Amino acid sequence: MEAYYDEVLLVLEKEKMTINRNVDIKEKIQILRRYQESGQWLKDYESDERGEFPSDLKRGVLSQDGLYNLLIDVDNILKCEEE
Repeated sequence: MEAYYDEVLLVLEKEKMTINRNVDIKEKIQILRRYQESGQWLKDYESDERGEFPSDLKRGVLSQDGLYNLLIDVDNILKCEEE
């Protein structure tokens, strides 16, 4: 999930208006959205808080607002593309 998070974030930063045309990124966005909505994100977040993941593991996707904010940014960009 971290790799998908990083890739979508990079596309948002560099190529904001190409999300709709990038099938790979759209698929990763949907995977991230399902990850958040399924409750698995919360389970992973709680495991991380208990120290169950290695301390050197990159965890941007598990930051409290990171994934939520990323998906909101995606929704806003897609809304602008539709207009």
